[in-house]
Amino acid sequence: MMRNVLLAVGLCVAGVCADAADTVRVWTLQQCLDYAEEHNIEIRRSRNDYLSGVEDTKQARAARLPSLSGSVGQTYTNYPAAGRSEGNVYSGSYSLSAGMTLFQGGRLRAEVKRQEVQNRMDALAVDEARVDIRLAIVQAYMQCLYAAESVVICQSTAEASRLQRDRAEAMWQAGSISRVDFAQLESQYAGDAYEVVAAQANSDNSKLQLKQLLELGVTDEMALAAPDATEADVLRPLPPKAALLDTALLVMPEVRRGELAVEEAEWQGKSARAGYFPTVSLNAGIGSGHATGTQAEGSQMWNNLNENVGLTVSIPILSNRQNRTAVNKARLSLENSRLDLLDAQKAVQEDVETVYLDALSAQSQYAAAVEKEQYARQSYELTREQFEVGAKNTVELITAQNEWTAARQETLQAKYMALMSLKLLDIYQGKM
Repeated sequence: MMRNVLLAVGLCVAGVCADAADTVRVWTLQQCLDYAEEHNIEIRRSRNDYLSGVEDTKQARAARLPSLSGSVGQTYTNYPAAGRSEGNVYSGSYSLSAGMTLFQGGRLRAEVKRQEVQNRMDALAVDEARVDIRLAIVQAYMQCLYAAESVVICQSTAEASRLQRDRAEAMWQAGSISRVDFAQLESQYAGDAYEVVAAQANSDNSKLQLKQLLELGVTDEMALAAPDATEADVLRPLPPKAALLDTALLVMPEVRRGELAVEEAEWQGKSARAGYFPTVSLNAGIGSGHATGTQAEGSQMWNNLNENVGLTVSIPILSNRQNRTAVNKARLSLENSRLDLLDAQKAVQEDVETVYLDALSAQSQYAAAVEKEQYARQSYELTREQFEVGAKNTVELITAQNEWTAARQETLQAKYMALMSLKLLDIYQGKM
């Protein structure tokens, strides 16, 4: 009964996969990275923040230019008191004024420079979001490949168990083995079939996580292109750790953004110190007006025409400690920026060193696991042959098979752990 159910399930799955094979898009790792760069929400939000900062910079530059404004006013006035020949008066006023800040202690220039530095920081924030999503996609992609190959291993193990179970059934019926031995192999086959289902569920969950990183819909189907990785690719020699760390500190955007944050804080301090200096402003204007009941409006407009120009100097004498507070807080902000830079450098170094050690460990485990897998396979094949001639019992056969399956899984895990770590190091080196 179990054999028939599993066979039916396998045929259904195979049929569905065959029908969908022509419509499912196959994704390479590079295609995933490129797609995420255009569609990931965090990257798009970071780009919008950068564009918003560019607008702030344009406004800061425009603050150094003259301003111009005009006004038009119309007024109706009622005089109900007795003795007036005209109780209602209509009047109008018109003016055009301009102003420009000539000197503000260097604050305008400091604000422009600070905003320009902020724009560069925002651009690096986009790069940082891009790096973060690339790191996440590499890990998710490799996890998907590992999970998919794990399904294949489980399927091959289940198939081997099925053949053993069928062979054991014939041996039991022939009286070569006991009913207990046959039941043990039946149980082994059922357990291996369950592992196929569990491995497939894990593969589906891994693919779902990758789809979420790519902002794909839950119903979107995707297949992954497995890398053509040789043993030499897995065991690729690593550069010296010190060289990796130095390069990462140069290329990682969070470190460069931290360096710019220090520069931005310095300009913020200069802007705060400008509060101690006078402000010199130039203003000019022209205006006129008219009112009914006096003389012709045209004459009034000419007679009331006026022009003015002025220079204003504002000298800070007592600001209720506002300027000193601003300067002190700017100095503290600069110190915090320097501390944040050290923290960013330390975090990058820790991340790179962790990935470096993971790569070394995975490569060592892979080399050992490959050899272990070869011996485990040989042991299983010999044990199976001896079981068929009655020289080994079912416990020994099942043990040998489980050891070979475990060795295959260890090799697979070490392989993709090494490949993932190497790809992550490439990102930290600015190669991806």
